Amino acid sequence: MQALWMVLASFWFALMAVGIKYASNSFGTLELVLYRGLVSMVFMAIVVRARGATLRTPVPMMHVWRSTIGVLSLSAWFYAIAHLPLATAMTLNYMSGVWVAAFIVGGALLYGDAQKQGPLLGTVLLGFVGVVMTLRPTIDQNQLFAGVVGLLSGMGAALAYMQVTALGKVGEPEERTVFYFSVGTALVGAVGLLFTDVTPWSEVRLQDALWVIPIGILASLGQWCMTRAYRKGATLVVASMQYSGIVFAALFSLLLFGDKIAPMGWLGIAVIVASGLLATVLRSRAMPNTPAEEH
Repeated sequence: MQALWMVLASFWFALMAVGIKYASNSFGTLELVLYRGLVSMVFMAIVVRARGATLRTPVPMMHVWRSTIGVLSLSAWFYAIAHLPLATAMTLNYMSGVWVAAFIVGGALLYGDAQKQGPLLGTVLLGFVGVVMTLRPTIDQNQLFAGVVGLLSGMGAALAYMQVTALGKVGEPEERTVFYFSVGTALVGAVGLLFTDVTPWSEVRLQDALWVIPIGILASLGQWCMTRAYRKGATLVVASMQYSGIVFAALFSLLLFGDKIAPMGWLGIAVIVASGLLATVLRSRAMPNTPAEEH
């Protein structure tokens, strides 16, 4: 099933978040955005060449819009990860699934088709309840600005996902979409650094610098899988599957950082898994003989 690509994407993104958390000890947000973009550009250019594809696109402005929204969302998420507890930053960013559902249902209301989307909307909301149960996000009074930035990162991500869906509808291949997003990421990071201080490499810790290349590669893999999911899968099902990233993040915290998962957290993980399975079942019953191409 195509939506399972979102599960794989969530795994790569959760690993990337671990790398960002480490690397942010030495690098600022815009520096990480730049390095992530540069590494991803090189990686995806190799992929495009290996697949015998071309970087020429018939819809350049669609890529500009996708890259602009996506990079702003990415920068906001990096900032939130650096200035908030990881659980809180992840929760705010993963509200993108709720925003996607809101956009879909809003469009359905305009066309009088909201009832059809209702059950799948419920699975998205159920998944987000599981996210909150798992992460139990907290925020201090002096972190309110970072919290707003994190919230906006989720909304921006939702808009970017909708644009990925639109690019898929016009036939753009996944690797080309990811490449141009990487270009936009690198450009925004480079321009931003013209107005901010850059960390001297003499002050960068080696253990933090070693994460720069993996962050870019993991981001590319995550974007590639996510783009394929939104291009070929049913949007609300994919949005529900996206919450699996929280499960991976919680397990990484347990295994890598020794964080404990409370009973409520394990229950939240179960709710997230159940919401994804329910979304899959509902989708298959609604369209048993039709490929999941409808958005």
